Amino acid sequence: MEPDRIVLSGMVFYGYHGVSQEERTLGQRFVVDLEMEADLHTAGVSDDLNDAINYAEAYQVVKDVVEGEPKNLLEAVAEGIAQKVLAGFEVTLVKVRLTKPSPPIPGAVITGASVEMIRRQ
Repeated sequence: MEPDRIVLSGMVFYGYHGVSQEERTLGQRFVVDLEMEADLHTAGVSDDLNDAINYAEAYQVVKDVVEGEPKNLLEAVAEGIAQKVLAGFEVTLVKVRLTKPSPPIPGAVITGASVEMIRRQ
């Protein structure tokens, strides 16, 4: 049987992460997709938010990390998201995809640079 999942897709935030001074000064958009594995049976039967993972609270955790302390690497931001979600919610696995839609790569035309990581309890 496949595990239950909650997915929050396409969350957009503005942050100041990156190694270049321009990224740290001007900032840029970041897009986050978050997937959490958890047992959702009780919430499905009870129809009670107290038995579920509150999407608004998960969104706020991601927002706080992305809009928080600047990091050099996407990997560090994604790791921060993963660790805070694991610590704050009853999930067995978290998958984070963090995308920088307009990375400042001279001469390059790309639609984004992403990191994706999976962490387990």
